[in-house]
Order: sequence, then structure tokens, then C-alpha cells
Amino acid sequence: MTKHFYSNGKLLLTGEYVVLDGALALAVPTQYGQTLTVVPIDKPEIIWTSCDFNNNTWFKSIFKIKNDSFTSQTHCKTSARLLQILDVAKQLNPSFFDTETGFKIKSKLEFPQNWGLGSSSTLLNNIAQWTNVDAYKLLDLTFGGSGYDIACAKNNKAITYQLKRNLNEIDVVNFNPTFSDKLFFIHLNKKQNSREAIKHYNLNKDNIKDAIEIINSITLKMLKCTSLIDFENLIKAHERIISKITNQDTVKNKMFKDYKGTIKSLGAWGGDFVLATGSKKDMEYFNNKGFKTIINYKNMVL
Repeated sequence: MTKHFYSNGKLLLTGEYVVLDGALALAVPTQYGQTLTVVPIDKPEIIWTSCDFNNNTWFKSIFKIKNDSFTSQTHCKTSARLLQILDVAKQLNPSFFDTETGFKIKSKLEFPQNWGLGSSSTLLNNIAQWTNVDAYKLLDLTFGGSGYDIACAKNNKAITYQLKRNLNEIDVVNFNPTFSDKLFFIHLNKKQNSREAIKHYNLNKDNIKDAIEIINSITLKMLKCTSLIDFENLIKAHERIISKITNQDTVKNKMFKDYKGTIKSLGAWGGDFVLATGSKKDMEYFNNKGFKTIINYKNMVL
């Protein structure tokens, strides 16, 4: 019997970096995600196909299931990472692959890989659903990270996310800005490596207790914000704090100094999407600079 699984993409609106140290973060699931289709087969192997958003195959391999382990016919980073995920899934649910049968699997993204909306987290959550394991444990034992992206994969509304004593506290929240027609996501034409960004953060952070308290306050104020001007002021304050903690210039100072609206980095600084305030006409500024992927809030957020 064919099984279908789906996970939402994600965008982190507040708390980037500091969410790892207990800050209260606001995140939203996106209208773009990833599907996983699983068909049982009679052979003890996994025939894996990964497709991009145009349904073009970008990775294919066969993983043999033998003696409680997996072996791959291909040797590359993608194959090694999938082997790791499958091995950990088996550790977490030893009986799942304990059969003489196998699976034909197709994983398909709904967005370009360089968008940074969670190609890894959506894959992990889909595999966790398929193998009946805890997605947060699967994340912890493979990619690592705070887990907010897994929470977005599972929820169809905005969430606040906070790590407390290594436990994640997730609350579904109402976040529907009345000024959403003035919020746009602009892609910076490159993907940022989250794991490298976390390394940089850990090397540069110092005493961040006070900063985390301010970020927590900004997140709560953002949830109640009814004015675009107030929202922009919260963004500016957030950017200043993260800039100081990570020893990085803000994206506006670095790339868009003469833009009249407000800009905020989302997730790891330096790539993926940024959030910009302004009108549809104002977005011509970014288009003229070569940043062609511009998506309105209502067309991005679930």
C-alpha cells in the first residue's frame, strides 16, 4: 500500500542564532514543503529517488538492507547523509526495517534547494513520520540544531519556539499582521550553510543573557504588533542585537543601505531570504539590483 507524507517548509522571523541558547523565537511554516511517497517492494532494499521542484531527478540510489545495516550503491555526500539518517531511524525503531521486504521511495521538493526553506528538516520529518520515530531525536542525532524547523514542518500555523533545559516548548500562535501586504521575502540568490553559521555564532558569542531577554521581549511585542512602524522598529532593534552578538554587519548596511524601508535577515545571516517592508512598487529596488525572487507574505506563509 502506497503511503504519502508531507512536511512544511519554514522561516524564522525572530531569534536566529540565540534560539540555540534559550531565546523565544517566532517562526512560520511556508506554503512550500516536501513530499515523501513510499511504495512497498518484495526485495530487501530501498530504491531512493530525490526530485527537485520541477520534478527532475537530482539524486538516485539503491540502499541494500542486510544484517541490520544499510549499504549504498553510490558514494557521495547525499548518499552518506541518507545512510546516516536511515541508520539513526533504525536505532530509534529497530524493528521497522527488520523484514525481508523493502521500499521504493520518491522525495520531492516544492521549492528550489537554495531557497533555504528547510530541504533537510522537511526530509527528516517525513522520514520520521514514515519510520514512526521522534523527529526531534532524529534531528539531534543527525543534523543537529534547535528544532524550530521540525516544529514548523509539523504545524500549519505560526509558532513560538523555546528550548528550556534541553526540552522544546512549542506554542501555536495567531500571527496575522494587518500590514502583511507591506511584507515581502527577497531571496539573496545564494544559500547559507546553517551549520557553518552556527559555528561562527558559537565562536563569537559572549555574555548573551541580557540580549536574550530583549529578543524574548521583541518576539512577544511582534505577536501583538498592529502598526507597521512599530513592527519596523522591532526589526531594527532585533538586527542591532544579533549584529553585535555575531560580530556581523546587518544585511541593510551591507547590501541595501539606500533602501527606504526596513530589512531583516531570517535564519543564518548572509543568504537565503530576508524580510523587507514596503509596497509592491518599492520591491522594484531589489529587482533592479538583480534579486528577482520576491514573494509577498501572503503567498509565502501558510
